[in-house]
Amino acid sequence: MKPIVRSLLETDLYKFTMWQALLHRHPNAHGEYEFRCRNEPAYPLAELKEEVERELDHLCEMLFTEEEVEYLRGLRFIKSDFADFLTVFRFQRKFITVETDGPHLRIRAVGPVVHVMGFEIYVLYIVNELYFRRFDQEAALTEARKRLAEKIEQLRAFDREPKLASSFSFFDFGVRRRFSGDWQDEVVSTLARELPQFFKGTSNVHLARKYNLVPIGTMAHEYMQAFQSFGVRLRDFQKAALEDWVQEYRGDLGTALTDVVGMDAFLNDFDLYFAKLFDGLRHDSGDPFEWGEKALAHYAKLRIDARTKRLVFSDALTVPKALALYRHFADRVMLGFGIGTQLTNDTPYKALNIVMKLVRCNGQPVAKLSDTPGKSQCTDETFLAYLRQVFNHPEQKAGQS
Repeated sequence: MKPIVRSLLETDLYKFTMWQALLHRHPNAHGEYEFRCRNEPAYPLAELKEEVERELDHLCEMLFTEEEVEYLRGLRFIKSDFADFLTVFRFQRKFITVETDGPHLRIRAVGPVVHVMGFEIYVLYIVNELYFRRFDQEAALTEARKRLAEKIEQLRAFDREPKLASSFSFFDFGVRRRFSGDWQDEVVSTLARELPQFFKGTSNVHLARKYNLVPIGTMAHEYMQAFQSFGVRLRDFQKAALEDWVQEYRGDLGTALTDVVGMDAFLNDFDLYFAKLFDGLRHDSGDPFEWGEKALAHYAKLRIDARTKRLVFSDALTVPKALALYRHFADRVMLGFGIGTQLTNDTPYKALNIVMKLVRCNGQPVAKLSDTPGKSQCTDETFLAYLRQVFNHPEQKAGQS
């Protein structure tokens, strides 16, 4: 069968934006990424080992084409030296290993961060597509098309509320857990054709280029977590990460991720300086209504008109949930909605909840203290407890999220 990775652009935009920032500011950082499946698959993922190995061999033979680099170079926030770097970049097979542990698949990428951070998204959709190839494709896609049509009808009905719907916008955030590359392509092209008034872009850079859409994304948890190892006082790692971002992008890509150590701790660091410089905030864990109210209260406390800011919701969104959030907040702040699995893997078969996260950087553990119980992530309980104490974060059970 044809290789799963069709283009090195077929990854989330924020991989490129974080990559550029870390290459410029922390080029010597060393990282360790680990793959985990957080739910129970229908069959052992260990059975996919040989196929995953073959797909990674192919990935590590690929290069960015001249046309792909020129597309990136055309994005105003991509700097010329980073584009030049990509012209000679190749993934190194020696930095990524695939093993099995009973029924489990263990994938680890270890090496310089600027060489291994890019593996994540490709690994996730490689595993997903290989996994779902064993299911009835016709049955899956028949039901998936039916469900997509229902979503489109929901949004068309919403569009008949013009006063309310006038500024609603959503994006495809579904590359990492998609059913297949072909299905994501069909979803994105269908939404762009049927709902141009609402569908405003995709995080998949390859599809953004193919369909002349806006590529969407700024930063992910790994960027913020890495700063826990960069020599600043631990209490100040969020401020250091945000400051480096400001200096790198000078006003572009102004949506900050808030849940690396929880929303409350983030807002303690998100002072007037950052609140004015960043365009808005992204939600990725915890109750989204409570999170949004906290964000609005924070802007009000700083005497910033929240109607000049944007809140982006991206945690396990569905169309009905996005519409409910829009109805709740639309008259007070600008909004955006990144919908992932529910767009690109809504089939009769249960989606995998797989991740590949940064677990160590520069030889020390890094952690995420989620606002959702059970989603905190760290391989070192001692460091997790210390981080929780530093940021006065309520104790939760840590996982491998």
